[in-house]
Amino acid sequence: MLGRMDEDDLRAVTIGELRPLAGTIELADYDPAWPAMFAREAARIRAALGDRVLVLEHVGSTAVPGLAAKPKIDILLVVESSADEAAYVPALAAAGYVLRIREPAWHEHRLLEGADTAINLHVFSRGCPEIDRMIRFRDWLRANDADRELYARTKRELARRTWKYTQDYADAKTAVVEQIFARALAANQAGAATP
Repeated sequence: MLGRMDEDDLRAVTIGELRPLAGTIELADYDPAWPAMFAREAARIRAALGDRVLVLEHVGSTAVPGLAAKPKIDILLVVESSADEAAYVPALAAAGYVLRIREPAWHEHRLLEGADTAINLHVFSRGCPEIDRMIRFRDWLRANDADRELYARTKRELARRTWKYTQDYADAKTAVVEQIFARALAANQAGAATP
């Protein structure tokens, strides 16, 4: 998301009714069924879009074994142009997905929700820098115990608070996400410099 979002920002990007949380965030311990849920959704998405799928990855906390998460599968879908909704949204809608977020100012991000499975389908265009960020963050958390635990502690602390919108919780994690991502990037650059 583009910086911190207030209620007006949320209304501007939300398609349909803006749904307040007005409560705490539900975090679940890691569920070994999450990868199978992703695989099922990935098959459905590939069946709907065929070769329009350029990248399809399980991202977010449910993609990190051992990490507590909101029990909602985050999926990264890369298409040629996420702004060209006519090229992919109708096919996904026919498969049961619902377009909920349109963010032209933030990498032309689109977010669809699943009809029968709790998912967030994040759609970006080929070459978008957010693609690498999401995958690198996931991979770093999979491999780095200290940062995985830091992220888990931060999420648990924040989840206990009362939030008006889920986005407020996501925004509150930004500082720790940026710290962790900076370490992941530095480690990658140090590794690239090693012969």
